[in-house]
Amino acid sequence: MSDLATQSREPSLRFMLSHPAHVISLGFGAGLAPFAPGTFGTLLGLFAARWLQPLLGDTLFFAALFGALLIGTWAAGVTGRALGESDHGAIVWDEVIAMALITAMLPGAMWKQASAFLLFRFFDIRKPGPVGWADRNVKGAVGVMLDDLVAAALTMFVMALWIRFV
Repeated sequence: MSDLATQSREPSLRFMLSHPAHVISLGFGAGLAPFAPGTFGTLLGLFAARWLQPLLGDTLFFAALFGALLIGTWAAGVTGRALGESDHGAIVWDEVIAMALITAMLPGAMWKQASAFLLFRFFDIRKPGPVGWADRNVKGAVGVMLDDLVAAALTMFVMALWIRFV
């Protein structure tokens, strides 16, 4: 008998459309990119924030972002179980949320956001220090989201130092 919870699968468009949680956790298709799905999810977060924050205003945008974090945590859990791997590379909602937060906290010049994009990808891929700790020690859907939020915090810290002192 085949148990999806113990076998890793590769998602497809059909898989994504089979459940609303998959649509969310796969970043509305960004996670189906044939290469670097996390980068595509990060781009989605950057552009979504640049478009939605001015449209919604800060209060509503951050409330929506918090709601998207909660819903995304649930969705990542559902999708991770279905794929047989809790932090499958196609699950990119964590990158979407983290980069949207970074972008919203760095309004204005696109060079700041582009620099933060590159820095976040570095922290997300290399997982230095606290990012790696969160990735190794917090499991399940919460862990999927947490390491990217820690990478976002490190990104914002480095960007704040750079903007202030350089």
